[in-house]
Amino acid sequence: MIIYNITTKVHNSIAAEWLQWLKTIHVKDVMESECFTEYKIVQLLEIDETDGPTFAVQFGAESKGLYNRYIEKFAGEMRKRSFDKWGDKFISIRTVMQIVD
Repeated sequence: MIIYNITTKVHNSIAAEWLQWLKTIHVKDVMESECFTEYKIVQLLEIDETDGPTFAVQFGAESKGLYNRYIEKFAGEMRKRSFDKWGDKFISIRTVMQIVD
């Protein structure tokens, strides 16, 4: 299984609204790509939250091919929608991992 992890630091001024959008709209849109079979939303703990909270969304894909399909066909539009809605009030770091055990 491949995990596509997106860790996002969100400005305090949008944190509650952003989290609601993430849960009700963005994750739904990503899952509709049919590239992922599962997801988890987590909040990072024991970090500096002066500027706002940090969340991670982990999407599980059955293969690297499905992950690649998402990146090639869907990721650009999803990122554009995020920036169109939230501007510079967040920053995301994306990583890809493989479950080994």
